[in-house]
Amino acid sequence: MLVPIELTQTQNTKYDINIGELPALTFHTSVVIVTNPTVSNYHLETLLSKVSADKLEVVTVPDGEEYKTLATVENILNECFEHKLDRKSLLIAFGGGVIGDMTGFTASMYQRGIEFIQIPTTLLSQVDASVGGKTGVNTPYGKNLIGAFYQPQAVYIDPSFLNTLPPREFSAGVAEVLKMAVMFDKAFVTYLQNVNFTDNQTIKEMIRKSVELKAWVVNQDEKEAGIRAVLNYGHTFGHVVENETNYTEYLHGEAVAIGMIMANALAIELDMFTQEEADEVKILLEKASLPTQYIIKDVDHFYDHFFLDKKSAKGSIKFILPDGMGNHKIVSDISETIVKNVLHTFSETACT
Repeated sequence: MLVPIELTQTQNTKYDINIGELPALTFHTSVVIVTNPTVSNYHLETLLSKVSADKLEVVTVPDGEEYKTLATVENILNECFEHKLDRKSLLIAFGGGVIGDMTGFTASMYQRGIEFIQIPTTLLSQVDASVGGKTGVNTPYGKNLIGAFYQPQAVYIDPSFLNTLPPREFSAGVAEVLKMAVMFDKAFVTYLQNVNFTDNQTIKEMIRKSVELKAWVVNQDEKEAGIRAVLNYGHTFGHVVENETNYTEYLHGEAVAIGMIMANALAIELDMFTQEEADEVKILLEKASLPTQYIIKDVDHFYDHFFLDKKSAKGSIKFILPDGMGNHKIVSDISETIVKNVLHTFSETACT
């Protein structure tokens, strides 16, 4: 199955998202595969059997969100120099969202830009992170604050790579599926309420539908000037959760799940979402074994961290909120008092 990306409004860039068994790939240039030890142990042999290139190298970087840093990207760049890559060379991102983001960012900078392709191996990266050209790294100030919009040459999504995915990683990917359903497609929410997330056919349908929704959004708005910002539902809150816990306690999808709960609470406060709808979302998150509780230790600190979010501008915070199930609204004029009142409902005092 092919899902096209057609960015005709900005760069006239076109490429395909290929969903299905990974095909044989032949490149008449030098290729560097970027991966981590976990993915390498399970799947590198399979990938190497599929890839043919004039020169093929593998660069392995540490596994984990805490290594999504400029230092790691510099190490990848150094490997590219050591292997004498030129402007016709190509990188392959082989792993989850962390690998994809760092490899794409490296490709955007090496000799001012070389091509790369995405071969995502986690559900989160297959349904979301590998599609759309967002690349970057984290800093102590926040998540993905350094990066670039840089589109891949192609994306190859092979669901069989998910067979070795730990249950917790799988659940983190479901969070991104639920995010898109709640924001854009009430019928998709209903579908998800009535299926077993781990059923093979359901997994394929979740990937297909999520990729189609993501492609539809990105084709309209590559650089997040409008509707693409809606894909950050749950992320404004979730990024603060990740930062407060040093990117070690929660997987990205788990933090997004918590962020969705918080965003829903704010939407209820603004009469945009009902408690019943919020309960439906919480039930779906818990069905996927995702966390739905978080205790905020310092509300003022949590609130101040919003201003380091990429979506904040001119002292105003943009919140992506559900406006009824399957609909969305970007709101940027919410008073500090209202937001902090909602945050206080997640504080230590409220939870004791």
